[in-house]
Amino acid sequence: MRHLIPADVRVVLTSNRGLRAVLLADFLVLLNELGSAVILPWWLASRGGAQAIATFSVALAVAAFFIVPAVSPLGDRICKARQITSGLGCLCGVAVAMVALSFSGVFNVPALAMLAIVQVLAASFVDPARDAVLPEVTTPASLPLALRLRKTTHAVAGIVGPLLAGAALGVAGVTATLCGSIAMLAVAMLVASRIPKAVTVKPRSGGFDAWWSELRAGLAAKWRVPMERGWTLVNFAVWIFQGPVVGMLIPIKVHALGLQGQWLGLCLGALSLGVLLGSVFGSQMLVNRFGRYRVRVGLGFSEGIALAAVGLSMSPWLMLTGLLVAGFCNAAMSLVGATHRALAIPQEYRVRMFAAGSMTTRLAGAIGPALVGTALASHSVTWVYTAWSLLMAVCVLGFLAVPRLKEFLTLEHGEIEDWYRRQYPTVFR
Repeated sequence: MRHLIPADVRVVLTSNRGLRAVLLADFLVLLNELGSAVILPWWLASRGGAQAIATFSVALAVAAFFIVPAVSPLGDRICKARQITSGLGCLCGVAVAMVALSFSGVFNVPALAMLAIVQVLAASFVDPARDAVLPEVTTPASLPLALRLRKTTHAVAGIVGPLLAGAALGVAGVTATLCGSIAMLAVAMLVASRIPKAVTVKPRSGGFDAWWSELRAGLAAKWRVPMERGWTLVNFAVWIFQGPVVGMLIPIKVHALGLQGQWLGLCLGALSLGVLLGSVFGSQMLVNRFGRYRVRVGLGFSEGIALAAVGLSMSPWLMLTGLLVAGFCNAAMSLVGATHRALAIPQEYRVRMFAAGSMTTRLAGAIGPALVGTALASHSVTWVYTAWSLLMAVCVLGFLAVPRLKEFLTLEHGEIEDWYRRQYPTVFR
């Protein structure tokens, strides 16, 4: 078994306790999140139909749009390990409340939406820290490997989480499955407490003015770097269409085909299996052959075509195949440039810029479900799923117009650290 693990992975994991803690905590959190991605949508679809999912998704996404910028400036001022641990404690509390609601036997979309909004508040406190903590627990030379390991653990959790949740729903029901979420979050909180505590800048006083100043710094830095601005705008357009076809439309499609909840688990598991294969085998192999830029654009377009095939499919097995291919394309594409982007941003701006990017994604995540809900009122799920997938593929081609992206992706890792500061010194003073 030991020989199956590459030597460089063994060295990094055995010598870096902080990295081990980050990866294990990430695994458990994603196991819970992706298990919940089966439980809640299936609960909503089976009891309230497509309209319940659309209402829930829009309310959640709109609330998230306001929540994310409100908590994002805290990330650069608070120890990221403590930030992760305290946020996971809040997520445990939300899980307990959901179990109580399920145990009572009451199906109430507004109550579920309110609990989910609190969950988003806690996740928005945790996620920027999780995204930014890797450069603090590893060296720049080891960061590409650490990012690949993180993507791999996410993909494994994405396979195991939906499959476990689907099986648990079939055997034990919603309440017992949600109890498992509490246990996983509690263990994740314990593991996160072992992440090394970092020295942080003492928070400045100033109330709302200080908060607004911090938020504007992150947003302004992202907007004033032309490549970063273009990258963010393309991602925004893509996510309006990609978010629903890999999220809320999958349970609606499964339910429309008359399939059971276990098939939803299998569909999400196939998507995550593709992500795993893409992160382990696809990314570096394709980059070596075609280059980062071509892989980024080509696989993004291919993902949209694969998802369109899922939308047109009337067979569950063809759906699984299409989602597997889409997951592979997504992983290989998203890994390309991730290391460059993380290293290029000055350390003191990473959380704020990641959070600003997350805010635009949340806004797109509100627009997408709202448009889907409107479209489903007059069109079939097959039509909506296919149209959204093709529009996603078209939006990916916007990367061709992003300034200096091709130049940026041809640079080596040793040339990229603090690249934004060197290229735009007036932005990062």
